[in-house]
Amino acid sequence: MKTGIIGLPQVGKTSLFRILTKAHLSAQTSNPREAHIGVVKVPDDRLDRLAALYSPKKLTHTSVEYVDVGAIGQDALKETAYIGHLRQVDALAHVIRVFEDPMVPLVAEIDPLRDIKNVEFDLMVSDLGQIEKRLERLEKDLKKMKTPELEKEFELLKRANAHLGEEKPLREMTMTPEDKKRLRGFMFLSEKPILFVLNIGESTELGKELEEAVSKYGLTEIAARPNAAATAICGKVEAELAEMSDADAAEFLSSYGLTESGLVRLIRTTYKLLGLISFFTAGEDECRAWQIPANTRAQEGAGAIHSDLEKHFIRAETIRWDQLLEAGSEANARAKGTLRLEGKDYIVQDGDVMHIRHSG
Repeated sequence: MKTGIIGLPQVGKTSLFRILTKAHLSAQTSNPREAHIGVVKVPDDRLDRLAALYSPKKLTHTSVEYVDVGAIGQDALKETAYIGHLRQVDALAHVIRVFEDPMVPLVAEIDPLRDIKNVEFDLMVSDLGQIEKRLERLEKDLKKMKTPELEKEFELLKRANAHLGEEKPLREMTMTPEDKKRLRGFMFLSEKPILFVLNIGESTELGKELEEAVSKYGLTEIAARPNAAATAICGKVEAELAEMSDADAAEFLSSYGLTESGLVRLIRTTYKLLGLISFFTAGEDECRAWQIPANTRAQEGAGAIHSDLEKHFIRAETIRWDQLLEAGSEANARAKGTLRLEGKDYIVQDGDVMHIRHSG
């Protein structure tokens, strides 16, 4: 699952990408529109605690991909390569500058709500152009031959066109699963889930500043809209943390009144926004997190491990991660009755520890 990092110039997009992915990009690339892709491990304290119980030979976290696509704008969105990279991502992380730094010149006065509105407008204009072209083609096709499928697509795109005309992104439009399937091939930009990332300045009360940033800068209502979320980071502090050992980083964070970095919250929020959850398999060989969409059935969840497990699925031995830790072992959990057998239609819950029984 890919998340595209977007934003206006000089907001800290590429710096955030570098810190997240530990990528070493040259300051000057041959093409400012070149996309950079990096894989990021999803921090999960639950998995780490299970590993402490089992002491496995191997520990495997899930991951998400971030794509740095360069500064956004009307000109960039007219470029085939740029828009192609943007269409391929599953969600967007819009970095918004609210920090002051004389070393990083301001393109315009700091105004996060204005910046959000401008970028949203650019995304919607791009989608409008795409819809208008398709509607013109559909009108011609419907004159030649009317089919139920073409008529449904035509009505849906007319509704999407009207929605965008009210300056509302497509991610906020009410759609059935069939509607979403019908639109999937268009890869509309304003339909993608979006995470607003406030890049704040360093302060002595950074912990408090990070906690209050979303409400302080007026993003509470925007973040509460469908398929949207907001968080805050301090790019300058995160850059310093990235160079430290775990012990030094923990001490550094503590000096700011923080228990975790802004990046951890950002990655976790991205994961949730993508509609993903994790279930675990645990044993002496490996403790591992598996990434699946929310509301996945147990049989399909088994397929995330291996297609044969889905094909030959019988039952899933299941227990919540915290119940397993409390019991101290699977044998104790079985004796207490907290380890249960679930069938193929069981909906896997975030944090389930599962052992798949199969006939393969």
